[in-house]
Amino acid sequence: MTGNDVLIATFNDHTEADAAVRKLIENGFDMKHFSVVGKGYHTEEKVVGFYNIGDRMKIWGKYGAFWGALWGALFGSVFLTLPIIGPVVVVGYLASIVVSAVEGAVVVGGVSALSAALFNAGVPKDHVIHYETALQANGFIVMANGPAEEMARARAILQAHKPARLDLHEGATPANEVPVASAL
Repeated sequence: MTGNDVLIATFNDHTEADAAVRKLIENGFDMKHFSVVGKGYHTEEKVVGFYNIGDRMKIWGKYGAFWGALWGALFGSVFLTLPIIGPVVVVGYLASIVVSAVEGAVVVGGVSALSAALFNAGVPKDHVIHYETALQANGFIVMANGPAEEMARARAILQAHKPARLDLHEGATPANEVPVASAL
């Protein structure tokens, strides 16, 4: 993952994020390099249930079909509760980075596992707060990493879907060796 660009789009609701991801799939992107993060797992009142089928997590609820389609297209998923933000679903390559942050005990001093994962994926620390704020407002993040040419192509597709915010972090270097608590 060294020397890749990181592209992050924030969307205000799941239908916008879903349309953007579907367009990326239609255009032949390798979905192993994409992630979607959001709080939109819930029903009107509460989570109805989660269960595992093989290596996939399933969910019932208001956005069950949305998350189910993503779990079929992206690889890896995690459900966790973050301070201030609350319960969050992470699907795609970022899920393993989040789990590593939690298991590696790098999350201290008010830094969430998501902040640690984003920073470890190469996102500049001054941008991490923007993405957590979008999630706190019930938004969705579509994130990708890869070579500059691929990320430029993905950026054009995501831009056409009018995200609330679209950032390209060029030459992002993962910070896997950096202790996140001191880095943020």
